Amino acid sequence: MPAQTDAAARSAPGAARRASRAVWALAPTAMLVSLLGLAFSGAAGPTELADAGAIVRWGRPLLTVAWQLGASVTLGGLALLLFAFPPPQRTVANGAKRAPRTAADGSGWRIASRAVMVAGPVWAVAMVLDLIFGYATVAGRPIGGAGFGAELAFYLTEISTGRAALVAAVLAALASIACVAVAGYGTAVVAAVLAGSVLIPIATSGHASGSANHELGMSGMFGHLLFAAVWVGGLAVLCVSAPRLGRDLASAATRYSALAVWCFVGVGVSGGANAWIRLGGWDGFLGAYGSLLLVKIAIFTILGVIGYVHRVRTIPRLQPRPDGGAPGAFWRLAAVEVLVMGAVMGVAVALADTGPPVPQEPQPNLSPAEELSQQPVPPEPTVARWFTESTPDLLFAFLAVTLAVVYLRWVLRLRRRGDSWPVGRTVVWLLGTAGFAYVNLGGAAVYGRLMFSAHMVQHMTMVMVLPILFVLGAPVTLALRALGSRADGSRGPREWLLAIVHSRWARFASHPVIAAVNFAGSMIVFYFTPLFELALTTHIGHIAMVVHFSLAGYVFVNVLVGVDPGPRRPIYPLRLVLLFATMAFHAFFGIAIISMSTLLAADYFGALGLPWGVDALADQETGGEITWGIGEIPSLALAIGVAIMWARSDQREATRVDRAADRDSGAELEAYNAMMRRMAKDASREE
Repeated sequence: MPAQTDAAARSAPGAARRASRAVWALAPTAMLVSLLGLAFSGAAGPTELADAGAIVRWGRPLLTVAWQLGASVTLGGLALLLFAFPPPQRTVANGAKRAPRTAADGSGWRIASRAVMVAGPVWAVAMVLDLIFGYATVAGRPIGGAGFGAELAFYLTEISTGRAALVAAVLAALASIACVAVAGYGTAVVAAVLAGSVLIPIATSGHASGSANHELGMSGMFGHLLFAAVWVGGLAVLCVSAPRLGRDLASAATRYSALAVWCFVGVGVSGGANAWIRLGGWDGFLGAYGSLLLVKIAIFTILGVIGYVHRVRTIPRLQPRPDGGAPGAFWRLAAVEVLVMGAVMGVAVALADTGPPVPQEPQPNLSPAEELSQQPVPPEPTVARWFTESTPDLLFAFLAVTLAVVYLRWVLRLRRRGDSWPVGRTVVWLLGTAGFAYVNLGGAAVYGRLMFSAHMVQHMTMVMVLPILFVLGAPVTLALRALGSRADGSRGPREWLLAIVHSRWARFASHPVIAAVNFAGSMIVFYFTPLFELALTTHIGHIAMVVHFSLAGYVFVNVLVGVDPGPRRPIYPLRLVLLFATMAFHAFFGIAIISMSTLLAADYFGALGLPWGVDALADQETGGEITWGIGEIPSLALAIGVAIMWARSDQREATRVDRAADRDSGAELEAYNAMMRRMAKDASREE
């Protein structure tokens, strides 16, 4: 047995080096498989009317592989920097080191930052080249030639697909600059935000951007790209770091495995949504597109099996053990996994260039309502339909399920540990997530794009009702109790949560006056500027609206009645003053809408022409009444809650004083009385 242990231990460095070398085969594997897939589907064959040439037809898929690999290494490396690798120990001004409780090697951080520093610019350059090849493909003409530059400029500035490609290329360039400047957590966050934003215009101009389910398609495409990039790139950077990870090996692999589970679920859910849009039924599997999709599903399943083996067998045996376990098994399987990931990326690129069974083009002969709202017109609203109609939105569905599942996991983790958590808090949190799902997926979301009154039901529920439930659920307190802390200087979910809660931005946003002004004033800015129409006509604007007003409501309510750590809450009289001020504002805002003789977003609501007939101005008046009513009832409940908390606070203070008096026989009161007697004597002497 000792001989076996020594042999296994000696094999570990060699396996790590082989895993590192396997990363260099990732690009050739992906490119080769993509070319084979295109040859199978015939998608790279010459076109009948206008052919861009073989260089463009076969070169663009290779460029797509190149920028996707650059994006993967960039996003995956940043994910490891932010969540897995401990940074090197830093020296402060006096020469001492900020040493974590557990010594960390820091080599993984250095290698990952260098990988990001190289991958970011590669991604940007590949995006620019892909932009040029993309126009040549759309125009059906070879690159170069008379007028090509002028036509390309017109495409990039006047055509929506070209503008999206140009925005993506510009964002990729900015992200590459941020990647080169990564030096710590702050710069890594900036680079990650910029890198993630590059995927937004790519998703909006993808396969499903013009289909009837374009919002589901865009959300699915963005999620698919993001989760796949973190999954593939994270493993690639982990393998490149393999020979030098040292004592950080076990923790880094375990943390990456946790990220990979989320990525596996995200890729599976988003891929399933995309396939549902494009296939149109089981018959869709019979053609070239369906065959490639089946290959992709099979490879995806293999990756899931490999990930499961990692979690249950190889990761627990990363450290050498008497039974012969050693890191070599992990790295050998990781090298195979990298090559399999390259194959699935190649299939995905070939699949993207292959025409699906359901054409993903803009729908012809749309009604004005369908054209403006970018969704099918539902039947006339009734009480029953408010609770039976639904609209698919992958982002908000995924978020609602995640909020519920993660919260319940934290509660179960506490109970397994022997700790308790109030059932009432769990109930109100689940009610909040159910309400969030309804206002973004149910009847309120269906009719909120077509009727101002329905939109205000959605908006006021989101900004006034749901934040109360979420705040009473005390998610930050639960997370801090359930999540484990790290001792090696890296940041996990608990460390990031604490960093956010105690950041300067959070302190500024949660200042009572700032929170109240943002809560009330942002409604004026939103509804009386083009932002309102932007939220109605674009999916990105709608998402921004939901995120902003949900956070604004949560922060304000947390200042008033929250128990989570973070903001410095004002004294109770000031809380009531702020609450009554916002109540008055909502009342005046509702009355202002009721009394308006012109339409908000008139170019939108005034041009819908709904088949069941809606008086847009009368509906806007109804929306003002809803704003007033929904705004005041939760505010009254908050006022009652603040008053109860005030009374309980006074009661606790009185109890504390009484207990102190019992302990010291009223010494504090006697000292106060003695002070008053001295003051009285001094006053009588002066007289």
